[in-house]
Amino acid sequence: MELTTIWFLAIAILWTGYFVLEGFDFGVGILLPVVGRNNNTDRRVLINTIGPVWDGNEVWLITAVGATFAAFPAWYGSMLSGFYLPMLLILLALIGRGVAFEYRHKGDTDAWRRGWDATIIAGSAIPAFLWGLIFANMLRGLPMDADHVVTAHLSDLLNPYALLGGVATFTLFTLHGAVFLSLKTDGAVRYRARRAAVASAAVAAPALVGFVAWTHMAHGSDTTGPLAVVAAGALAIGVVLSLRGREGWSFTATATSVLSLSALLFASLFPDVLPSSTDPAHSLTITNAASAEYTLTVMSWIAVVFLPLVLLYQSWSYWVFRQRVTRRHVDPTASDSDSDSGSTAAATDPAHRAGSTDTAPGTQ
Repeated sequence: MELTTIWFLAIAILWTGYFVLEGFDFGVGILLPVVGRNNNTDRRVLINTIGPVWDGNEVWLITAVGATFAAFPAWYGSMLSGFYLPMLLILLALIGRGVAFEYRHKGDTDAWRRGWDATIIAGSAIPAFLWGLIFANMLRGLPMDADHVVTAHLSDLLNPYALLGGVATFTLFTLHGAVFLSLKTDGAVRYRARRAAVASAAVAAPALVGFVAWTHMAHGSDTTGPLAVVAAGALAIGVVLSLRGREGWSFTATATSVLSLSALLFASLFPDVLPSSTDPAHSLTITNAASAEYTLTVMSWIAVVFLPLVLLYQSWSYWVFRQRVTRRHVDPTASDSDSDSGSTAAATDPAHRAGSTDTAPGTQ
């Protein structure tokens, strides 16, 4: 296998890891006003479920962008110039979100917390939608001349296929986050997360099915059909398992759906990295967008040495913070079975009556 193909696969894996891991903490941020309601204790529970890992999840984005710059500089340059405004909005959203996580607890007033909560919600929702829009447009192709200069305007990016892609990733990440919350919390918060998973699935399922079907028919091949089926099927299985109180396996299923969707996008894109909608001859491919072979060789050795270390560290951090987060963790005087409507319903839920302790592999 040529180094250009290897590095295309490596970048695809990095983006896939980012979407699977960052996808659920985007979902948690989006669901902050729904599952957390207007209860500061519950919102702190939600934030604490992703507090130890959200910044580590973003390492996958940094690595994916850095690898793209080093391995395929022409792809990097054309992609960032073609998606300048969406990329800028994502960058600002991620910066604001990170600041909000750090500063939310610095003040004691409701107005202070509401402002930072709004920043977390927007900082999660904007990237969740725009990543889908960007990758759908990348697959669809952009106006590009013979020098690989992208001439797309904002109106070119807001086409039906790309908008559907944005809705698909937004709703899928929301569902992924809801299932994660039901896995990582308990009591009333856990029950509300399970209800949020069902509600978000009602929108995520048709959006995802429509998007993967459109992608396969318009841009796919014989290899993309199974990926489309797995993406849609895993989502359905995840919802059913969540309803049965099997949160660990439900989270595995929704993660599989995100993984399959990302694999579908990259499999449909290959061997192009950025198609030209003006003239296919102007498209960027893994060949004409790649760095010199020496650069790719050096990068390969660096990846072989450092990538396992990064994976080990991140796996260790997930293992250390594997416990469920409850209200008592953030407020020793709080009860996980208070009198709100969610806890009342939770008391009659079969999984709660049975004392369900289902967890994802390696969690408890």
